[in-house]
Amino acid sequence: MKSFASLFGFRRYSQEFAYISSVFVLILFSVEASNINGNFDISWGTVKLLNNGQTAQLTMDQISGSGFQSKKEYLFGRASMRIKLISGNSAGTVTSYYMSSEASSHDELDFEFLGNVRGKPYILQTNVFASGVGNREQRLNLWFDPTADFHNYSILWNHQQIVFSVDSIPIRVFKNNEGAGVPYPNRRPMRIIATLWNGEDWATDGGRVKIDWKNAPFVASYQSFAVDACSVSSHSSSRCANNWWDQSEFQTLNRQQLSKLEWVRKNYMIYDYCHDKSGRFSATPPECALNP
Repeated sequence: MKSFASLFGFRRYSQEFAYISSVFVLILFSVEASNINGNFDISWGTVKLLNNGQTAQLTMDQISGSGFQSKKEYLFGRASMRIKLISGNSAGTVTSYYMSSEASSHDELDFEFLGNVRGKPYILQTNVFASGVGNREQRLNLWFDPTADFHNYSILWNHQQIVFSVDSIPIRVFKNNEGAGVPYPNRRPMRIIATLWNGEDWATDGGRVKIDWKNAPFVASYQSFAVDACSVSSHSSSRCANNWWDQSEFQTLNRQQLSKLEWVRKNYMIYDYCHDKSGRFSATPPECALNP
């Protein structure tokens, strides 16, 4: 994963995953739910499984963060997870839930939760990478305390749009604008990944607020995993079509969804790369005039 902080010289730690290409094609319509233990592999660090594998707790201390990733790769569909974030002083921590391909010019769809000092709100950052190109961060505050209880975070991904939602409220839409020269992730299958890691050099107040290790170990909890998607083991998208997510009602937001999206933007958005004033972009990215 990459963040806009890296553009300003902040070092970013990330966990790399080995990519093993398949020599055969296996495409299945996949509907899976609840059991994290059965659908994910622990990729690094200490992950505690509770409730017979229904809940996973990512932990981080001064030695290591942690993460898990799905056993399968998916190309289009919907994936969701209920997450309860670190309580108290979480400054410098980054809790994530995202989808990512594993090739060099990768695609990626990010939920990143940037910790804060006690009494200040978490920041939710979303990002979209297509063919290795990212720098499409949007940041917002949430309208609830994400540390008090579990909340649902989902990604709907089809040939026409990507919709990020929180508790079924759309917070971001990224449309397929390949016709305008904007890359769109529609060829590379992605794994579903969750991580908790040290981002103190950029995550809170531009890296000015560091992690207070007296609060370690930090714990973020994940449960109620659900995916209704096309499970793939190759780079072919030809058979991942004509599913429910390709129907007309999922190609765009309806009027009620657009109203909710506007409510989020008006009341909770604190940064949008499309309106960046720092000089990061020589010109406004073309998709900014085309996305809702």
